[in-house]
Amino acid sequence: MDVYVAILPLLIGWVLDLCLGDPMWLSHPVIWFGKMISFCEKRWNNGRYRRWKGGVCAVSLIGLVYAGTACLLRLSAMSGIWLSTVVSTLLVFYCLAGTTLIREVKMVFLAADRSLEEGRRQVARIVGRDTSELTGHEVRTAALETLAENLSDGVIAPLFWYMLLGVPGMLAYKMVNTLDSMIGYRNERYRAFGCVAARIDDVANYIPARLTALLMIWAAGRPGLIRFVIRYGSCHASPNSGYPESALAGILNCRFGGPHYYFGELVYKPYIGEYERVLTTADMRKAVRVNRCAEVMMVMIVLLIILFPLL
Repeated sequence: MDVYVAILPLLIGWVLDLCLGDPMWLSHPVIWFGKMISFCEKRWNNGRYRRWKGGVCAVSLIGLVYAGTACLLRLSAMSGIWLSTVVSTLLVFYCLAGTTLIREVKMVFLAADRSLEEGRRQVARIVGRDTSELTGHEVRTAALETLAENLSDGVIAPLFWYMLLGVPGMLAYKMVNTLDSMIGYRNERYRAFGCVAARIDDVANYIPARLTALLMIWAAGRPGLIRFVIRYGSCHASPNSGYPESALAGILNCRFGGPHYYFGELVYKPYIGEYERVLTTADMRKAVRVNRCAEVMMVMIVLLIILFPLL
């Protein structure tokens, strides 16, 4: 029975994400995660020992989410296996973010085709960089870079941690990812306070990022791109983001990276790939197909590992 309790929430939650994405009317746990992080940051990110206080904040919040989720599932199981399955399914659904980002990327390309200003406004919804001065090509490039990175952060990594630690591990990973997205920056405000959160995120994504690149290459049927990914995967400020981005750059035969402004500061990202060409809607559709195929393969891998004891 335990095997099926693990399989059903995964399958149903994944299908719900495919069909619904993240409905705007539905409150999302990440919103609450963000409020918890903001509460701690405003009170602790000052004075002395910021690195220490940020570390305590990050570890405490991650542990709280893991323990809280485990308690919630235990309590729901006491009321019946079906209630536990429903709760687990909803949490899996909340943790997967493949469909929403794909929709956003499609909207970026549609907006950019209409006008540059629309494209800039639309891509600002999914990237942290300053978009006010981006060219049309940079708008499309930013969207595809985010699509590749999100496949790792929003799909493959949550599934990986579900495979290892179940639903509590999946939710704890989302807290790790939210911490990094909010305080993991190397600017004056967050460099000390967010240092530990950023390092935890690096560790949590180390295997998933590289697995994502392999799945993308497999999905594209381009095994020769492994050398390309090995060459360019480390050409990124992040120890992980470069791998899925380099896989997509190789698949599309384009170039990612370069200098961009974040919160008023110029950040230089090494280039990934050498062929700078104009990206088109056809490229976006190809990237989406690769993403979806890699996602399906990861779900199948997780299911096979869960079922392995029965085989």
